[in-house]
Amino acid sequence: MPVDPRNRYPQPPFEGQSQPFPGLSSKMTPQPDYGEKTYQGSGKLKGQVALITGGDSGIGRAVALAFAREGAEVAISYLETESQDAKDIAGQIESEGRRCLLLPGDIREATHCKLLVGRVLEKFGRLDILVNNAAFQNWAEHLEDIGDDEWRRHFDTNTHALFYLTKAALPHLKPGASIINTSSVNLKTPPQILVPYSMTKAAIANFTVSMAQQLASRGIRVNGVMPGPIWTPFIATGMPEEAQKSIGSDVPLGRPGQPAELAGAYVYFADPLNSYTTGALLPVNGGMPML
Repeated sequence: MPVDPRNRYPQPPFEGQSQPFPGLSSKMTPQPDYGEKTYQGSGKLKGQVALITGGDSGIGRAVALAFAREGAEVAISYLETESQDAKDIAGQIESEGRRCLLLPGDIREATHCKLLVGRVLEKFGRLDILVNNAAFQNWAEHLEDIGDDEWRRHFDTNTHALFYLTKAALPHLKPGASIINTSSVNLKTPPQILVPYSMTKAAIANFTVSMAQQLASRGIRVNGVMPGPIWTPFIATGMPEEAQKSIGSDVPLGRPGQPAELAGAYVYFADPLNSYTTGALLPVNGGMPML
């Protein structure tokens, strides 16, 4: 049955809340929806193997569950501090009859990215879908408030890791494989308090379009998703508490999106049926103008 998108999920005002990065889903109020009760698969990705960075919570978690329900085996990369969230989603994936490989560690290290790909090949014997999703975000009122280490962390996590992982995966991706990158609407509408984060998301979009052209001759598709404000632990770790209270209120639909509402975009890009789609950047943003 049709559902009114304006009131399908909680609307602002919200309770201001704070967590240290990267944050846990279990500590958020209200709890994010990852599609446990709503996403129904139909075998679109049967027989495929996916590696998802940041797959323990937020958007990555919803994607991991959707991929499993579409028939894929799933490997999840995450930070050690997120082990509880990772174990939770692994249990859900296995309850769907799919295998889940948990890969803790820091993707800012090129050697670790190579290790991730090696572990996936060792476990599953192949890699068909790479989802570069993990990210770091922090806010600052003024440029002078951004520490040099914090600046580097944005780029090391959001762009350098994407480069390391894609480079490590490419020798093992066969024609028909798919790379999906998480960019952001911030590449078009960068908030003044998220300067380094927005810059990295613009770089990811550029990388996506460039690689789509470069890899077309190998039969590998590269696409990107551009989320708007989404109710994930990022809200509690990377935004001022006062801004959290009204998150999504300036979006035409009047609320932030839920991770479950993005999962279908990643499934679309991974689905072999959509083999003519490459170099696309898909906004999922509640109606924010992107012209």
